[in-house]
Amino acid sequence: MIKKQLTSITILIVILLFTNQLCSQEKIFKGNPDTAFKTARDLAFNGKRKQAQDSLKLILTKYPAYLDIRSFLASTYSWDGNYNLARIAFSKVLNTDPKRKTDWIAAVNNELWAEKPFKASELIRKGLIHFENDPDLLQLKAKSEFNAGNKEEAFVTISGVLKLYPENKKAKEYKNSINNLLSFNSIGISYAIDVYNKNERDAMHYSTLQYTRQTKYGSITGKLNYSNRFTTNNYQYELDLYPRITNGLYGYVSGGISNSSLYPSLRYGAELYKSLPKSFEASLGIRGLKYTTTTIIYTGSIGWYTGNSYWVLRSYVTPGDPGTSKSGALQYRKYRSDAENYFSIGFGFGVSPEVERFVANVDQQTIFQLASQKINFGYFFSTKNKKNAWGFTTDLYREEKPFSKGDFFLYAAFGVSYNVKFK
Repeated sequence: MIKKQLTSITILIVILLFTNQLCSQEKIFKGNPDTAFKTARDLAFNGKRKQAQDSLKLILTKYPAYLDIRSFLASTYSWDGNYNLARIAFSKVLNTDPKRKTDWIAAVNNELWAEKPFKASELIRKGLIHFENDPDLLQLKAKSEFNAGNKEEAFVTISGVLKLYPENKKAKEYKNSINNLLSFNSIGISYAIDVYNKNERDAMHYSTLQYTRQTKYGSITGKLNYSNRFTTNNYQYELDLYPRITNGLYGYVSGGISNSSLYPSLRYGAELYKSLPKSFEASLGIRGLKYTTTTIIYTGSIGWYTGNSYWVLRSYVTPGDPGTSKSGALQYRKYRSDAENYFSIGFGFGVSPEVERFVANVDQQTIFQLASQKINFGYFFSTKNKKNAWGFTTDLYREEKPFSKGDFFLYAAFGVSYNVKFK
């Protein structure tokens, strides 16, 4: 019994000593914050970063609103590669005082070093609200676009900087460096196959050959679409334009022709896309498809960029007989290093007018009022030099049979695409 009591007393003494030691280690800042800040800066610049950070955090316990100290602490985290800690510290500074341009620049650079170009773009957008048309932030915008794989957009942005500031030496040098790396042309090819459950239909084949040219007014893409369906060969010729209208506003214009009964003889479309606050984007547009008669489809979308993720919800409304058809799809993308490297997943319902898998009845009239559900997956990546890009997709469909309402086709589509860029 005495031995057990001694053991309990010993444990209690150890706990008390440990608690006392912790209390004695708790430090309270006493002194001049400016002098202590200077000392911490000297430590940081002399390779004693951890000691400097401890000193800076200690000063902030008493002077939490000393933004220069918090900003410098954030910078030291960024130098050490602790990008998340730096992100949190810069956020506190800029939320308190958004008029600190150097901190906007440092925060953006932190995201670029962390290889988070989409987060950098979001910060730049917010910074430009307070420093409109600032050349330094605009050049960082070009850099983030370039790092995200949007090299042509970066070229347009830095060219815009030079229009505002023609003597800006840094902008001139960066424009020249981008120009040397740009590939204004690309050729792509894709192939997909539909495989039906229980072989209820023969496999259907789709392929596209396309050429894209980037211009200062936007991109131009010519396409040759081919499909083999119901033992027939079908061809369609398309031209797609994405004109830049003004900052935050661009368009989509498309036209296509075909002499095949399984493609519309005439296809056209137009849409406007507008950037919105909080990293949102919205669009409204129209599509026209001419078979035996012309069908008009109204469409719109809401997109949201958050970090390295992108969500977009798109819907279609097709007035007609026997009633209005509605369809929609929700798509999610998780980007990695840039816009050509991402994973995607999507869900949809209804017949989508964007996909040339329209269903025809016995009179060869295209039907949109069919129950349909789908889920799709995609994985896209580029080579190290960014000249070659690959994509792999898998889509699963449950589609109502046009000749037997209430019964469904089940089928899967597998696709592969390849794109090469050149000057």
